[in-house]
Amino acid sequence: MTLGRLLQLSSAALPIGAFAYSECLEYLVAQGRIRDAVGLRRWLSDALAYGPIQVDAAILYRAMAAAAEGNAEQLCYWDAWLGATRESEELRAQSKNMARALWRLAEQLGDGLAADRTPEHFVSVYALVAVRWQLPAEASIYAYVHSWLANLISAGVKLIPLGQTAGQQLLWNLHGMIQGVTEFAMRASPEDLYSWNTGQALASMGHETLYSRLFRS
Repeated sequence: MTLGRLLQLSSAALPIGAFAYSECLEYLVAQGRIRDAVGLRRWLSDALAYGPIQVDAAILYRAMAAAAEGNAEQLCYWDAWLGATRESEELRAQSKNMARALWRLAEQLGDGLAADRTPEHFVSVYALVAVRWQLPAEASIYAYVHSWLANLISAGVKLIPLGQTAGQQLLWNLHGMIQGVTEFAMRASPEDLYSWNTGQALASMGHETLYSRLFRS
């Protein structure tokens, strides 16, 4: 039962709209900065090593602890932190839109989360659902990062374009980095919650001005 719910929560088929976002990959491909599988792997490897996904994973760990303790004030604190890390309107909208979609899904599944919609960002709502479904923290974090990475690889496959096998090879080769992000999330101190996000932020702002777009970010 636990494994099934974890797979459902992290599935690409979960109706939360994640497939609609490229998190600036579309802009980078349009500008010729990512041209092939090598370039995509370099960008994603840097994102996993230095980017905001590390902070998201660490906040997910803290948000799950707050939710398990019923500490609404602490949960809202981390939710506000998530909002502060979204440096463009597109990235903020993505986080909030996916959160609302997950809230609606949770209500329709009848899991009892409808009473409080205070958290606004996807990571916070993911944490609430994971705790409600009694999912272990480490597995939930790993599944979250894996889902994030798989979604961006899928976007890259469409945009560059790449073959499906090349996308799967890239995901296979980056599994070790997913584990690294998970371990970082569970040991990080508050002083570690920062990222070097200038490239993504500028690319995201550039995406807003693209004439033709397949993705919303």
